[in-house]
Amino acid sequence: MKNVNKYTRQFFPIKNPTMKWMEKTCIEKAPIWCSVDLRDGNQALITPMSLEEKLEFFKVLVKIGFKEIEIGFPAASETEYEFCRTLIENDMIPDDVTIQVLTQAREHIIAKTFEALKGAKHAIVHLYNSTSLAQREQVFKRSKEEIIAIAESGAKMCMEYRSKTQGHFTFEYSPESFTGTEPEFALEICNRVIDIWQPTENDKVIINLPVTVSHSMPHVYANQVEFMSDNLNRRENVILSLHPHNDRGCAVADSEMGLLAGGDRIEGTLFGNGERTGNVDIITLALNMYSQGIEPELDFSNLPEITKVYERVTRMHVYERSPYSGQLVFAAFSGSHQDAIAKGMKWREEKHPEHWTVPYLPIDPKDVGREYEADVIRINSQSGKGGIGYLMETRYGYNIPPKMRESFGYLVKGVSDRAHKELQPEEVMEIFTESYVNIESPLSAPEIRYSLKDDGMIDTALTVCCNGNTEKIHATGNGRLNAVHNALKNYLGAEFVLTTYTEHALEICSSANAVSYVGLERDEITYWGVGIHTDIATSSVKALIGAINRMLCDISDCK
Repeated sequence: MKNVNKYTRQFFPIKNPTMKWMEKTCIEKAPIWCSVDLRDGNQALITPMSLEEKLEFFKVLVKIGFKEIEIGFPAASETEYEFCRTLIENDMIPDDVTIQVLTQAREHIIAKTFEALKGAKHAIVHLYNSTSLAQREQVFKRSKEEIIAIAESGAKMCMEYRSKTQGHFTFEYSPESFTGTEPEFALEICNRVIDIWQPTENDKVIINLPVTVSHSMPHVYANQVEFMSDNLNRRENVILSLHPHNDRGCAVADSEMGLLAGGDRIEGTLFGNGERTGNVDIITLALNMYSQGIEPELDFSNLPEITKVYERVTRMHVYERSPYSGQLVFAAFSGSHQDAIAKGMKWREEKHPEHWTVPYLPIDPKDVGREYEADVIRINSQSGKGGIGYLMETRYGYNIPPKMRESFGYLVKGVSDRAHKELQPEEVMEIFTESYVNIESPLSAPEIRYSLKDDGMIDTALTVCCNGNTEKIHATGNGRLNAVHNALKNYLGAEFVLTTYTEHALEICSSANAVSYVGLERDEITYWGVGIHTDIATSSVKALIGAINRMLCDISDCK
């Protein structure tokens, strides 16, 4: 590409990093979660949420289990201020939930912020100022000491206004654009703020390290986090928070490595909404932990409903491939994938294993409110016999014989290929019914009688209609199906062999019905028929006649 030389590294790696985080293989417990959907997420919307929409979304976040929720920037607009006051004055904040608000290090903004928070049972006042080299040089045109002075002034004003405002307040400080800041300078400014706030065991402070703009690979951020964690003053009384953005598509990796490196807390949004490419997606991060057997302490057991509310109030769309929450993330179109999933599910039914190990499915879709039949096995021209058979069995109750699954699979794939579209389960069922079930053309047997002979054989008399002709025929066999088979074979004068016969109760559709499958072979081609009836013997004959009709339509051999 052109102009590559105009770009260079805008981050500051740690010199001689200890990289203790690399010795860890997994996150062992959930972090403190803070949703910033109502502030960072809301400010990134084309149409910000109304007061009513923010209230609805707040309730959803509480229901999910967030204990810390950033609700806005009260000094920024009347809507933000009103939202904060509405929550407090109407006692809408549960006792175990802490609201968080953002403020710059300017006195009139800090004063307005504490005015908005008056009477809050629990609130976090989040103070920030930008510290990056680019911002210092290009935007503020100030020295490091001048930038530190801004942070110190803001920290002192927060202390002053907390002392004269009714409510319980915790402090948070963010060196905005942390990842574009020299690590030694970021440490110095954070420690200067900590020294002013003097955190204790009962009054801890939050130091937040935002990936305001992602510049580096995730391991670089992890080293930066570990450096801060190892060197912050009063570390035992500091909650180290991470706030990754997704410019490089690495927000989840930044968060996971950052937690390994000493992070205690995550600020993010549902579905990764936020400025530019968004914030870290808390759903993905939490369910990654869940998939490893770690309790995330957030409830995403009904993701479809959460998605529905989110899309309505934000007017955003959840991408179909978004991890865990997208419409297609559990879907298998590939025939080999479908077959493996179907066999894996069957294995679980038989073995009842303790842990989830189904191929191609990192978690059980049902644990997040999804359904196997609707979400996992999706049918198009790439689908295979295993997936189509699994769909027919789990959704409609048809345990199609293995050899017939292959034949039916090609039939379904052909329809999908010609239509250039995915087939819905109802369409697959329609193909099955029209192609195989109780087919009575060109040949039918409207009347069949049976009698038992002295030698135990079955004699049958049939009325057969074929191409406008009606005849009465009869034959003998070792059972009803065999007797009818012999009679029709003689009548047609055709060479075919009954190679497959299976039956079962059709329990999903109706416990009163039985279904039979018959496969007839002629010239190395197998023709299939399916019969459904309340009487198993009748269903088997209907299946036989259906198979014969498929054969007749293929060879045009009917009398």
